[in-house]
Amino acid sequence: MSWITEHPALAWLALALALAAFEVASIDFVFLMFVGGALAGSGAAALGAPFVIQVLVAVAVSSLLLGVVRPLVMRRMHAGEPTLTGAAALIGQPASVVETVTQSGGLVKIGGEIWSARSVPTPDVGTAPPLLPGEAARVVSIDGATAVVASEPPYPQVS
Repeated sequence: MSWITEHPALAWLALALALAAFEVASIDFVFLMFVGGALAGSGAAALGAPFVIQVLVAVAVSSLLLGVVRPLVMRRMHAGEPTLTGAAALIGQPASVVETVTQSGGLVKIGGEIWSARSVPTPDVGTAPPLLPGEAARVVSIDGATAVVASEPPYPQVS
């Protein structure tokens, strides 16, 4: 305990590191604001302020960061389009046929991963012609662990 009283600035830095570790685990920007307060407390300790003042500085800075900075950061992070993850992120992605895909099965490669797949009937034909290996396709939906794909129309050549 005497080490803490002899080196209060380092003790505050150690607290800041511990809080930073909690922030990495939570990713909620709450502990990060406390890290700012602990760093301010460390600064006060380095300037020779009494312990009570160090604590008041840490609490004041943490409160200010929680009340002002965190809402701004959260608003900025949640602005714009939501980030799609999992199966939702695959819809609309290009796929390459690895093994012939029919309405009953086949294999495609999506983003470097091999997926079981089945084709969806085309609106103009009503049935799903088989997709042959090497053909381009596009993911229409995900049904469990199966990608439902449609044939990719050929793009016109630009001269």
